[in-house]
Amino acid sequence: MGSLSIWHWIVVIAVVLLLFGRGKISDLMGDVAQGIKSFKKGLQDDDKTAEKSEPVKSIDHTSTPGATNRTDVGSKAV
Repeated sequence: MGSLSIWHWIVVIAVVLLLFGRGKISDLMGDVAQGIKSFKKGLQDDDKTAEKSEPVKSIDHTSTPGATNRTDVGSKAV
């Protein structure tokens, strides 16, 4: 009872063709294909930029010998 027979599918396809027409459906499929192509191109561009990325920069957290450590930063000294 829950499955659709071939006649159900024929009726559904006929209604869709009557509502949207053959031209609109082909235009829609062309737009979908262009969207997929541009998505794949974007993924390839991302891969290329990831390969050419510069090395990660790190910050050295050791203090320099002549620097003074300030403990009053952010507090209001009166």
